Amino acid sequence: MEFLIAPIIVALLASVLALLISILDKHVNNYGDVEININRDKKVLNVKGGDKLLTTLSSEGVFIPSACGGKGGCGACKCKISTDVGPILPTEKPYLSAEEMSENVRLACQIKVKKNLDISIPEELFDAKEFSGVVEEINDLTYDIKEVIVSIGDESIDFVSGRYIQLVVPPYGKIKEYTQRAYSISSKPSEKNKVAMLIRLIPDGIATTWVHNYMKVGEELKLIGPFGKFEKSDCNSTMVCIAGGSGMAPFKSMFHDMLEKGEIDREVWYFFGARTTKDLFLLKEFQEMEKEWPNFHFIPALSSPLPDEEWDGEKGLITDVLDKYLKTEIDSSKHREGFLCGSPGMIGACNNILNHNGISDIFYDNFA
Repeated sequence: MEFLIAPIIVALLASVLALLISILDKHVNNYGDVEININRDKKVLNVKGGDKLLTTLSSEGVFIPSACGGKGGCGACKCKISTDVGPILPTEKPYLSAEEMSENVRLACQIKVKKNLDISIPEELFDAKEFSGVVEEINDLTYDIKEVIVSIGDESIDFVSGRYIQLVVPPYGKIKEYTQRAYSISSKPSEKNKVAMLIRLIPDGIATTWVHNYMKVGEELKLIGPFGKFEKSDCNSTMVCIAGGSGMAPFKSMFHDMLEKGEIDREVWYFFGARTTKDLFLLKEFQEMEKEWPNFHFIPALSSPLPDEEWDGEKGLITDVLDKYLKTEIDSSKHREGFLCGSPGMIGACNNILNHNGISDIFYDNFA
């Protein structure tokens, strides 16, 4: 039994030591009042020192994107800190390029506020807000993708189609802390009192498990945003758009926004990749869009259709289907731009196909 007891004792001692260090740091290392100067006096905060920069800023209504909820696992909460706050931590290095390191870019979730700070953040982050919402609808789109529509009541959200929102997930089951995850907004910008998201179930995913197994219609929740830079350009280039799974979300918002605004002279090719027919959704919606928008082309493709499935559409990997259309259907004499949303692997593969076919202007929303 001793070989079992010893590791348990070590683990308990480590936990107690970590707790004591946290308590001592909070009460003994009293950093007092601290000033955070943002964007050269654009906003000056007077706060209590001792907490992480990300948490401190959000408590003052300044929201920096953090897809992992401040756990140091996404690298999204970047900001420039001109004050010396010590060397770059090992937890930051995987997310910072050499250029960013030279420009004093740091992760806000890894920096503790100990003294006066001068920081710089993108101006658009001043428009990000925390919204109180109520779950209005939960719709099953496939066996593993739900559409969640949240009403934000009298509040109004202003965003450009293609942006994302952070969903605040409350404690549930064995999850004892609040956390946040980022999801692209699938509703139109004109729907200012609601936010829709397409959320795919990820095995053991904290947020997606809550959405799929615990979330209820009528439940109150928090949203933070909008964030991101993924959007269509203002030129009239042919749009070559590729998505898979819940990566459909920003395109759903983007295409309905364009249709609503009468931007139907622009040519759009939308490729959607899935494995089998059970992974397809919203087909009729985009097929109806083709009827209203002559320059809109919707190409769903199955990579692994089952033998008994009735499917007369494109078959094969989405990269192969994309390559075929770029070579035979999409006019290469016109300027073309690529827009991608899906897994990192899909984005990398499609990026290569676009480059090989002469498309260098590529925009993407990359998520794991």
